[in-house]
Amino acid sequence: MKLKIGKKTIGDGHPTFIIAELSANHGQKYSIAAQTIRAAAKAGADAIKLQTYTADTITMKSDKKYFRIGGGTLWDGRTLHDLYQEAYTPWHWQPKLKKLANRLGLECFSSPFDPTAVDFLEKMRVPAYKIASFEITDIPLIEYVASKKKPIIISTGIATMLDIRAAIKACHRVGNHQIALLKCTSSYPAKIEDANLATIPDMQKKFGIMAGLSDHTTGIVSPVVATTLGAHIIEKHMILDHKLGGPDAAFSLDPHEFTEMVQAVRDAEKAIGKATYSPKGSSKKNRVFGRSLFAVQDIQKGERFTRENIRSIRPHHGLPTYEIKRILNKTAARNIEAGTPLSWSLINRS
Repeated sequence: MKLKIGKKTIGDGHPTFIIAELSANHGQKYSIAAQTIRAAAKAGADAIKLQTYTADTITMKSDKKYFRIGGGTLWDGRTLHDLYQEAYTPWHWQPKLKKLANRLGLECFSSPFDPTAVDFLEKMRVPAYKIASFEITDIPLIEYVASKKKPIIISTGIATMLDIRAAIKACHRVGNHQIALLKCTSSYPAKIEDANLATIPDMQKKFGIMAGLSDHTTGIVSPVVATTLGAHIIEKHMILDHKLGGPDAAFSLDPHEFTEMVQAVRDAEKAIGKATYSPKGSSKKNRVFGRSLFAVQDIQKGERFTRENIRSIRPHHGLPTYEIKRILNKTAARNIEAGTPLSWSLINRS
């Protein structure tokens, strides 16, 4: 399973693709957005992800109860239109932000929330698309995005099994098989006990599609564990400084935290390695501290070997310990000083 996003290859044999999500963490200031992208590059991210919508393309202005947020979120009491008016990333920024990201070696793409956003992003020549968790049930939008024949990363936060299958089929209908699924818990912030990261390998097995994690927990444990479970993509919100506040600040990482996450993911990749039963590196060198057969008493030429004058001890310079039964009751070929590792040249074979 492999995907190509811009100059980056994702999948088996390649490093985990780490996405820094800008989201609303710019406070409507272009300078903050640009500084965040610079910080993401310095932290070791592979990509920066934007969100392309306006309050009017994602919802409508209404005070009706249907449009007022509740349910124990960070944004309870606000209307959807009010929240998205604060959170959206001005569209005229986005081409400039993409150029900056590319200049810094980052890939840059976005989550579109309606067809006009897709058309806008096509003019920006983004290398991939992201479908946000709450849009996984918008099959016409997914079909339109997939029709652009670019990699499509789909978050599954609110999805049932049927929703995921429907989204995949929508991509396939328009001939797009460049799909990745992200396990996501659509709570903000999400409790770590609700992460259910075991879904990641199960998702890859069930759907035969590359999987990863879009994380809303408050630390870096989930991304690291996800990496050990085979996640090929990690997406995490990034904020320049928690003091900036904003709708997504509570579940975002600052540059120091993001750098720690990237390093922890890279260390996890090294630790995973590959299945092997042959000691490597220091383990191979340290076999010298294993056990082997030594003379533990002075033994005269012609004297028989016994369990008293030879033993299995550290280090590993003598004959293997399993040879002791073949050696017992044989005789010494010459005088052997205590502390000498046994070798066949010291033993009469007859």
